[in-house]
Amino acid sequence: MPRNTFIFSLLAACIVCVIGMLGIPLIDIDAAQYASMSREMAGSGNYLQLYDLGKDYLDKPPLLFWLSSISIQIFGVHDWAYRLPSILCLGLALWSTYKFTFLYYNTLTAQIAVLVLATSQAFILMAHDVRCDTMLMGFVMFSIWQLAAWYQTNLWKHFVLAFVGIGLGMLTKGPIALVVPGVSFAIHFLLQRNWKQFFRWEYILGVIIVGLLLIPMSIGLYNQFDLDPGKIIHGVPIQSGLRFYYWTQSFGRYTGENVFNEMNHFTFLLENMLWSFLPWIFIFLIALLLSVFDLIKTNGKLHTNQEFIAAGGFIATYCMLARSQAQLPHYIFVVLPLAAVVTAKGLHQIYFSQSFYKLQKILLIFHAFIFSVLWAAIIGIVFLVFTGTPLYVKLFAIIGAGYYFFLLLFKQTKTPKFISLALYTILGVNFILNTSFYPRLLQYELGVSAASFINQNKLSKKDVFLYEIDESRALHFYGNHSFERIFDSTLLKPQQILITKASSYPALQQKFPASRILHQNAYFGVSMLTLPFLNPATRDKEVTPYIIVALAK
Repeated sequence: MPRNTFIFSLLAACIVCVIGMLGIPLIDIDAAQYASMSREMAGSGNYLQLYDLGKDYLDKPPLLFWLSSISIQIFGVHDWAYRLPSILCLGLALWSTYKFTFLYYNTLTAQIAVLVLATSQAFILMAHDVRCDTMLMGFVMFSIWQLAAWYQTNLWKHFVLAFVGIGLGMLTKGPIALVVPGVSFAIHFLLQRNWKQFFRWEYILGVIIVGLLLIPMSIGLYNQFDLDPGKIIHGVPIQSGLRFYYWTQSFGRYTGENVFNEMNHFTFLLENMLWSFLPWIFIFLIALLLSVFDLIKTNGKLHTNQEFIAAGGFIATYCMLARSQAQLPHYIFVVLPLAAVVTAKGLHQIYFSQSFYKLQKILLIFHAFIFSVLWAAIIGIVFLVFTGTPLYVKLFAIIGAGYYFFLLLFKQTKTPKFISLALYTILGVNFILNTSFYPRLLQYELGVSAASFINQNKLSKKDVFLYEIDESRALHFYGNHSFERIFDSTLLKPQQILITKASSYPALQQKFPASRILHQNAYFGVSMLTLPFLNPATRDKEVTPYIIVALAK
C-alpha cells in the first residue's frame, strides 16, 4: 500500500468522524443521558457522586462524566464538548493499535490495522453516538499495547502505563477493562507454554496502581450508597454501591443478580457485527479462521515471535459477553481494535501474497455486490427519505456512486482493488450520512426540536414542565436545564408551560380554556428506525405530534 494512500485514507476517516462529532445532534437514549449527566455534574461541581436529573445514579462508572463535565466547563454546553474526551480516546485507540501491531508485524500490516479500525462502521458511529464504550476502547487497547511492550522490553514505563490504562478503563466501564487484557495475554502465554509470565511479582504492584486510581470512585460509591443502603435503583434496593460496581454490574450478568435480561442468545453480537464491522467483517471472519488453522498446524504451540493476543483476546471476550444474560450491540466494540489486528494480518496474507489469488477474486465479486447495495441505499436515502434535500447533496451522491462503479469496473489501483473499494465506499457513504441524513433525522428527536424552540424564544425554563410525554435526555442537555415532570393533573397551574403530546390538549383546554399553543411539531424515537418511518408516505402514522402550550384560565 502506498504511503500516500494510507495517509489520505486515515485523514479522510478522521474528517468523517469530526463531521459527525460537530454536526450531528445527540441521540437518545444513552448518549443524550450521559451528556445530560455530564452537564448536571458540571453545574453542581459534585464529582464523587453521580446523579441523573437529581436522582441517584448507579450504572456506569464516573470517568466519562468526569472528563466530559470538565470539557463542558471549559468550552460550554455543546454536544461536541461532551464528545471531545471520548474522541481523543478514539485517537488513542488508533495509535495503540498501530504500535501494538508493529510490535509483531511489519509497517504495512500496522497501517492496514489502523485503517481497518478507523473505517469500521462502529468506529465512525462511536465518534458521534458517544457512550462509555468509546472511551473504554481507547484505554483497553492502550493497556494491551503497553503490556505487550513491557513483556518484550521489561521497561518499567510500559508496566506503569499499562496498569494506568487498565485503571482508567475500569473507571470507564468496570472490570471488563481488566478482563480483556488479562484473558488476551493468558491465552497467548498458555499457547507459548510461557508459564513464568503467570507468576510475576510485578502484578502485585499493578493491582496497587489500579486500586489507587479507583479510590475516588470507591469513596463516592460508599458515601452515596453503602452509608445509605436501601435506595431503589431499577426497582431493586441497593445495599452496597461497591458490591454493585465490582460484582453485580459485570459478573451478576452470569449469576442472575443483574436485573437486565435481554438479547442473550450466543450469536447476537456476531449478527450485529455484520453491520458494525463493515466493510471488513467477512475478511475478519476468514482471517480469524486462518489464525486458528495456523495454530492447529503448529499443534497449538506458538513460537516466541508469534502472537495470539489479538485473535485469542477477541474469541475469549466474545464468548464471555455472548454468555451474558444481557447484551447490546456495542458491548463487543471494546475488542474491535483486536479484530482490526486480526483483519490486517488476514488482508496481508490474502492480498499481499500470491497464495490466495482465487480467494481474492471471490471476495471482490462478493463485496462488490455488498458495496453496490450500500451505494444504492444511500441514493435511495438522499432522494426518497426526506423531501427538500439540497440539490448538491443529490449530485454528490450520484457522482460518488458513479465513481464507485468506475473504480470497480475500469480503474487500475496501486492498492488491491478490494481495499480501495472498501475504503472508498465506507467513507463516501458515511460522509453523506453524517452531512445530510443524520442531521435531518435528528430533527425528529423530541429534545432537539423542543430545546431549540425554548432557547430561541427565551422561554422561562423554570416554568417549563414535561407532562404526559416521553422522556428525552437531549431536552435537558440542549436546554441546559433539568426540566421537571408533572405527573398529577391537579398540580397544573396557570402560567406553566407544558411540553406534552398533542392528544393531551383537549383535556388541558377544558381546564385552562385560554391556553395557547406556542409550538407544535412531531417526534420519533430515532434510535429505533423503522421502514414505515423512513417512508414519507407512511411517516405521519409513525410520529407522535407534540405541543408546547402555555396554560391560562
